Order: sequence, then structure tokens, then C-alpha cells
Amino acid sequence: MQKTVAIIGAGAAGICAAKHMLEAGYDVVVYEIGSHIGGMWVYNNDNNLSSAYKTLHINTARDLTAFKDFPFDPNVQPFPDHRDMATYLKAYADHFAITRHVRFNTRVTAVAAADDYSAARPRWRITTDSGHGDDFDAVIVASGHLSKPDEVADLRDGFRGRYLHSHYYKDPAAFGGQRICIVGVGNSSCDIASDLCTTADRVVLVGRSTPLIIPKLIFGRPFWEIVKPFYKPWIPAAVRVRAVKFFTWIVHGSMADLGFAPSTKKVHATSNANIVNHIRYRRVIGKPGIAAVDGTSITFTDGTTEAFDTLIAATGYRLDLPFIAPEIVATHNNSLDLYMRIVPPDWRGLYFLGFFNSDSALNWIVEGQIRWLREIELRRATLPDKKLMLDEIAARKDWVRRYFKNTPRHGIEVEHMTYFRELRKTLQEAQARAGIPVHDVGIGAERVTPFIPAPLAQAAE
Repeated sequence: MQKTVAIIGAGAAGICAAKHMLEAGYDVVVYEIGSHIGGMWVYNNDNNLSSAYKTLHINTARDLTAFKDFPFDPNVQPFPDHRDMATYLKAYADHFAITRHVRFNTRVTAVAAADDYSAARPRWRITTDSGHGDDFDAVIVASGHLSKPDEVADLRDGFRGRYLHSHYYKDPAAFGGQRICIVGVGNSSCDIASDLCTTADRVVLVGRSTPLIIPKLIFGRPFWEIVKPFYKPWIPAAVRVRAVKFFTWIVHGSMADLGFAPSTKKVHATSNANIVNHIRYRRVIGKPGIAAVDGTSITFTDGTTEAFDTLIAATGYRLDLPFIAPEIVATHNNSLDLYMRIVPPDWRGLYFLGFFNSDSALNWIVEGQIRWLREIELRRATLPDKKLMLDEIAARKDWVRRYFKNTPRHGIEVEHMTYFRELRKTLQEAQARAGIPVHDVGIGAERVTPFIPAPLAQAAE
């Protein structure tokens, strides 16, 4: 009988999963809470989960961001905006006949093991807001992790002017002539500060650590094209890091001069074309941290105090899985205990896609994840025992603790070169465990590797 898979979310990760599982012969159902393909890239999406703002562009270059078997139209700008991305993702879904498998305006309220679930023959029950339930052989959760704002209570409750989380920022028009404090130095905060600084009376940008702000372009070309030669397996990571920092310094100079608190550990890189110039021109003022909030006055850790009309908290997001009981998958320190960031060790047939922060394009890494996942699901690769999976999870947590600043944002951090290598290694081990000839499925490949259909699956039997 044809196997079935439910996919939660019709954003980039969800439609990529649908394409690959349809290719493998699965009967696919995609549950989408809103009425659009594209998830967070749909500006003012009626699913009320998108954090897109009017001037949003992607941080990674067009050709790096494209799925490997579906390029962008060459007339699209080098760094597509949210309109370009929404158009592209809809075209991808239509091209691969995914759209007809999407149940729009359908909220998933529960994912639970079906009555006849077993590890050998998993079955999962999906319940929706209509009260209806359907059973599936597998479930792929691709609902994203950028929809529940991480509110800082001291800021939200202490400030008496206008307060909003960056998730709800949409258009700079409403902030003209104001004195604005923006907390955070990630991608969104730097974009918002760049939006507001030319019409606001004053913009202050607060960073508790100094970011690495990578330029969008260098020598007139996307930054990735310049550093790409350093992203080879035989080049040490330290050399890659030095190259990225060197080319960033050529464009932006020293990050230490921007006014933020010094960093003691690695932080997730920020990509922005304008914010450094705005800081150099004093349109945006960098501050190292907040010591106190009193009414509309904010005291910074450098000892200065200013009054503001608006406080925008670009303080990140919390993982939110309201449809999955914590005894199935629980959130710990804004991270999920998943083997290879995909599989919960205690359950078979349940997978998570796209729950990471990365130094590269999400679409590229998601393609690697779904190719890995598909081999497991097709029984052409066998997962290790629970102890080995828990050991891998613990080692990944330890890596994050050792190298990255201890913030909720970094709980799901991956670096794509290392992660691709680990996906390939663990899949080869899983193929050998299944008694299947070890074969390359194209994880991390710059071009698509054709799907290998039945023969290997038959060999497993």
C-alpha cells in the first residue's frame, strides 16, 4: 500500500519536504494554517505568523538561496525581497505539483501516536481545528521557529512609551520624528534601524555583544561568491573564519568601533548592507547594553540616560509547538532534543525540518535534511540505538555551549559545512546498519542529485 505522510506548514521547508516525499511515492498532505504558500515570506500573511516587514530582503544571495533543482528567474534581484521569495516559493509548489496537496486554512491542534502505533510500524494521528483526525505513516513538522516572540519582561513591563516586539514591525511610516531605542543587533534589528534612522529624530541600537556584520556585496558581487572558495572540506575552519572576517573588515572596518559591548564567544553573524554606514554617519548610535528602564527613560551600561518615544525589542523568538505534547518532544533552553536536529530518539516516523539557525541559506540545508530523512523513512537506512542518539544530542549541546554566547537564539545553531559532513557520515553509517550499499544522496551538493528509486529499497528487503 502507498505510504502516507503529513507535513505541517507550507513554507519553504514544508514544500521542499512535500516535493521530496512525493518523489519517493508517498501520498502527501500538507497542512497550512493560512491561505498562502510561502510562510514567513508572505508579507501580512493571514496565518498571522509571518515576521516579514515592508523592506525585508533575504540575507543570503539569490543563487545560494534557490533550491538546487529550481533556480530563480535570472531577472530577480541578487538579494530577493519578500515579494520575490513568496512568488518563487509559490512557483516551486506549482511546478512540482505540490499545491494540490495543501489543505489551506487548516490549523493542526494535535500530533499524537495513533492507537496502533509501534516503533516497527509507526502511525500518527493528526487532529485539526475542525475536530477531524487522520492517521499517517509519518509526520514532518515544518512549522518554523520564528513566530513566537521572545519577550523580555523588564523591557515590556518597564517601558511606558510605545513598546513592540520586532515581530510586529511592518512599515517605517508610523515612526517619523520619534526617538527610538532598538534592542538587539540581529538581522531584523539592523534592518529596522536602517529603515527608521532617516526619518526618526534619533535611533539607538543596543547590543550586549559585538556582532559580525557581514556585507551583502563586496567588489560588486554577493559576499558569498567571494568567500565560497574557502568553503571546501579540506580547508580548516579557522582559515574560513579568518577569510570571512578579513573580507568583512575590508568593507566595514573594525566591529569594535560600533559602540556595542565586546564579545567573549561566537555569535550568530548578521548580514546587512547599510547599518555600518548609518552608525558611522551617526544616524544610528550603538550602545553596549541596558542597565535600567524607568518610564520612558532608559539608562545604558555606559552610564548615559535618554528618553524615548518607542522601544522595539528585537530579542528573538521562542520555539513553539503547541500541537505536540511535551512527553513526545519537549523544549529545553529553546532547543529540541533531536538526533541530528531531525529525529526524536523515543519515536519513529516523526521528524522535524528547518529547526535551526545557520550560517548559510535555510533552503540549502533543508534539502540536505530531507534527503537524509527520506532514506531513514524508506528503510534504506537504520537509525542507531537510543543511547547513541542521546550521545549525539549531548555532544551538539556541548558544542553550542563551548563556542557560542549563551542566549536562546544560539540553542539551535548549526554551521553548514560541519552539519553537512555530519549528515553524510551518519547516513552512511545508517545505510551500512541497514545492510544497504553505501550511496551518496547529494547532501550539501551544489547541484541536485537524482533520486534513486526502488532497487535499493528492494535490496533492504
